[in-house]
Amino acid sequence: MSEPYVPKSSTGLDPKLVGLLCYLLGFVTGILFLAIEKDSKFVKFHALQSTLLSLSLIVIHSVLGFIPIIGWLLGLILGPLTLILWFACMLLAVQGRFFKLPLIGDLAERQAGKL
Repeated sequence: MSEPYVPKSSTGLDPKLVGLLCYLLGFVTGILFLAIEKDSKFVKFHALQSTLLSLSLIVIHSVLGFIPIIGWLLGLILGPLTLILWFACMLLAVQGRFFKLPLIGDLAERQAGKL
């Protein structure tokens, strides 16, 4: 099985590495690489998906924090799931895969095409 083709990044780094770095610090690195990247739709897509995912998770965790007992329990379950999702996103990006998360991925793909 051959590796997927990933177009070059204007950052000068390997685009797969940049895809991984987009997820490293959540929306911070997502916004950073969204501002820096000029050419690669692959990098723009992962930067947008990372930003949307991390901001969504921040909102969800915040809302759950205000709901007594049930919200706190759901927050405890969501924490490890968030960590697993974070690692999976970084792994798939470094493999050069153009994967889309439900809802967020479609939005990121549309917006990356416009940038």
